[in-house]
Amino acid sequence: MKAMKGIGASPGIVVGRVIIHWKEQIDILREYVEEPDREIDRFRTAVEFALEQVRETYSRVLEKMGPDEAEVFHGHKLMLKDPDFIGRIEDLIRDEGVNAEWAVKQVADGLIQIFENLDTDYMKSRSDDVKNISERLIKLLLQVGGMDLSNLREEAIIAAREFTPSDMSQIDREKTLAVIAEMGGKTSHGAIIARNLEIPAVFGIPHLLDELENGDLIIVDGDTGTVIINPDGETIDKYREMKVRYECFKKSLSEIRGQKSVTLDGVEVELAANVASPRDLDEVFRNDGEAIGLYRTEFLYLDSTYLPPEDVQFEAYRDVVAAMEGRPVIIRTLDIGGDKNLDYLAIPGEENPALGYRAIRLCLDRQDIFKVQLRAILRASAFGTVRLLFPMISSLEELREAKKILRETQEELRRREIPFDEKMQTGIMVEVPSAAILSDHFAKEVDYFTIGTNDLIQYTTAVDRGNEKLAHLYSQYNPAVLRLIKTVIDNGKRAGIWVGMCGESAGDPRLIPILLGMGLSEFSMNPSSILQARWIIRSLNKGELEGAAETALSFGTAEEVEEYCSNLLQSLSLCR
Repeated sequence: MKAMKGIGASPGIVVGRVIIHWKEQIDILREYVEEPDREIDRFRTAVEFALEQVRETYSRVLEKMGPDEAEVFHGHKLMLKDPDFIGRIEDLIRDEGVNAEWAVKQVADGLIQIFENLDTDYMKSRSDDVKNISERLIKLLLQVGGMDLSNLREEAIIAAREFTPSDMSQIDREKTLAVIAEMGGKTSHGAIIARNLEIPAVFGIPHLLDELENGDLIIVDGDTGTVIINPDGETIDKYREMKVRYECFKKSLSEIRGQKSVTLDGVEVELAANVASPRDLDEVFRNDGEAIGLYRTEFLYLDSTYLPPEDVQFEAYRDVVAAMEGRPVIIRTLDIGGDKNLDYLAIPGEENPALGYRAIRLCLDRQDIFKVQLRAILRASAFGTVRLLFPMISSLEELREAKKILRETQEELRRREIPFDEKMQTGIMVEVPSAAILSDHFAKEVDYFTIGTNDLIQYTTAVDRGNEKLAHLYSQYNPAVLRLIKTVIDNGKRAGIWVGMCGESAGDPRLIPILLGMGLSEFSMNPSSILQARWIIRSLNKGELEGAAETALSFGTAEEVEEYCSNLLQSLSLCR
């Protein structure tokens, strides 16, 4: 028996036999061609075939799975029609006289590197798109294929090095018990499709295929990210019992749709969703989100080849605000720079971009860009409940300057008689230690706080969250981070303002009881986590958790805190 650990990408527990989906490893060699124009014609033919394949896949997925799952392939169609992407490949073929396969790989690898360095869920999904499209084009150019996943002879767990959206679109839903892979994460398109299909999945398992053989009996726990190869009888019985409990848990989630997120002692909190565009709203509604706790506006800029005009921004913000029908929408102003650069902005290179010219610092310097966005957000506020959020605030001087520019923009709209919400709330992201420590002063000048734990952990622990070698030091259970969170919540309460959280920690089942005990008012998370969070909150007594929060804060190591939180959750009978 061997247990392997990966990333739980789609929940569920299964026991079954494994089939290994071996993909042909293709070595692309650089070759010189005598007639580049003919090579470009060959490439264009491959693009046309790829478009036809993607159209067929889009139609099949739309019919079998629905519009959300099919949206991935709509994005693939757009990429195959993107003159910049296609043009770069053709220019490389023409300028260097190289074969099309090599040109596709070179351009794709460059884009993949850029997207993966940006360290955001959305940009990593863009990296997946480029990988998928380039792989499709190269296979067409070389005329090679792969295993048919749509026609399994018997029920099985499928293992692979990686699952692309195209792979997942072919999955035989009736016979595929689970999918496991060496690569991928919770936000990859493959993971998203697996969750929508309700197929348990564990991705990111190092050396998985080295340990497996076709026909091995394995256990897959998509919640904890555990895969057990050739388990003994006692372990099989344990996980089968867990599977029964998990099915009961799933049923209980469906029963709380539409109910309030209120504790047993009557304390109501707001469960909100993090989104990047209007396209994300379907998932918010499907998971019964009560608000938008973070609208990441930077993706409107990252998706463009030029600064988005005011009307383009206004329409994107308005669509989300109007669709929420009065429920709050927190719109964060542009959080760009650092590791998220724009080709069309001359942002200088920096030795330490995480500490550099980014977010509110860039906006205060480039007020021309900032005011365009503020006008668009203010105009959208006339269509619902908008709350404005300034990111990366580290000093009172920055906040006061940002509010001054906001007032100037509001006055400009008044003169032009353009309507906006005069009572729109304004808050700051508390994501650097200086803001947390000075939160008693900040609380006097804003309407609310949103704690951004992803960066707060990074800056508090001095750990680059993208550095795999330091991953063990990057923890939401770090006592120093939790003490800063408690400080912010306490200072907010004393000043009479509400405090929310929009980092990954807000959706962590083991931390929710502690955060609730600390007095957190709003939890904003990935939409898929909302119903689970509501179920947990409705099972808790907030008054009884205040002591538990104090206990969690008394420990000196992240390991002690994590163990305590896990035991607390189990003692409250919340684990499935």
